[in-house]
Amino acid sequence: MGRRRRLLERILSGRSDANIPFEQTRTLLKSLGFEERIVGSHHIFARRDIPRRPDLQPTREAKLKPYQVKQLRELLVEYGLDKE
Repeated sequence: MGRRRRLLERILSGRSDANIPFEQTRTLLKSLGFEERIVGSHHIFARRDIPRRPDLQPTREAKLKPYQVKQLRELLVEYGLDKE
């Protein structure tokens, strides 16, 4: 199983929302077809066929904030990206 797939499964499981690495998540979203725009410390991801835009901001420990992981999980499931 690849690194991206393992990360995707960790995000979808909901068991370690406070422990999701920011840089790996950026790479995962880019591999799923998202384009990244950076505004200050916010990394905004967009994809033409998805109206919602995940807005991620790393913590000092280079992790995602738990509420951002929850929002990302909901988006991945809603648009069927959890199967990729």
